Amino acid sequence: MQLYHHPYSLDSQKVRLALEEKSIDYTSYHVNPITGKNMDSSFFRMNPSGKLPVFKNGAHIIFSTIEIIQYIERIAIVSSGGDNIPFSGREVVDWMQKIQDWNPKFFTLSHIPEKYRFYVSKFIRRVVIARMAEYPDLARAYHQKLREAYETEDKLKNQDVLRRNKEHLIRLLDEVETQLNKTAYVAGEEFSMADVMLIPVLARLVLLNLEDEYISSRPNIAEYWILVQQRPSYKKVIGKYFDGWKRYKTLIKTWCFVRIRSMLKRY
Repeated sequence: MQLYHHPYSLDSQKVRLALEEKSIDYTSYHVNPITGKNMDSSFFRMNPSGKLPVFKNGAHIIFSTIEIIQYIERIAIVSSGGDNIPFSGREVVDWMQKIQDWNPKFFTLSHIPEKYRFYVSKFIRRVVIARMAEYPDLARAYHQKLREAYETEDKLKNQDVLRRNKEHLIRLLDEVETQLNKTAYVAGEEFSMADVMLIPVLARLVLLNLEDEYISSRPNIAEYWILVQQRPSYKKVIGKYFDGWKRYKTLIKTWCFVRIRSMLKRY
């Protein structure tokens, strides 16, 4: 089994947490979307959307985050012989979908300083143009990605889009806060795949230095956040890259790559 992912990708984090929680072995391939590696022809032929993660098991390829996690659950059940490993019930799946319905892209990009965001966006557009010239048979798909990049920039200038996205997040967190007043975890007293979906959202808020506004202001979520950070899966998937000073190491490495490639005009 192969997973194409990257620590920056929220959906990648969700899938990796599921793999670690279920103790599933897999081969890991890092595909950094900020440096445009998801636009390389080998990856793009496998997934023309260029989105992460991609899960591959033989000829079976899955792009949907929830579908990947449910596939992982089935593998875990088969591997264990069905002993003591339940499949996610309706309530868990409902929470998974509810969390997945919030799109973190606009919220994340709107909290990145414009000069850095524009610089990276320009770099990625040039990567797409370069790949389009190299692989004419993929030109239509690359052109679609180029159009999406421009549309994203336009939406980031639209305050209504940003407001609705933020309000969606607030509604989700408020609902989670209410739920955590009743149960220890999102969908009950036991850790589930619903928690796997939520943890990366909270980690993203911390990375953007918004912990006080969105987490600490909600006592139940604040307590929950302390609890889930102790899990080995969190430490391996998220903490390894973003806890404390590690976040700067991860970000600076990528920023230097983009700067050097831009100066050398190597896309």
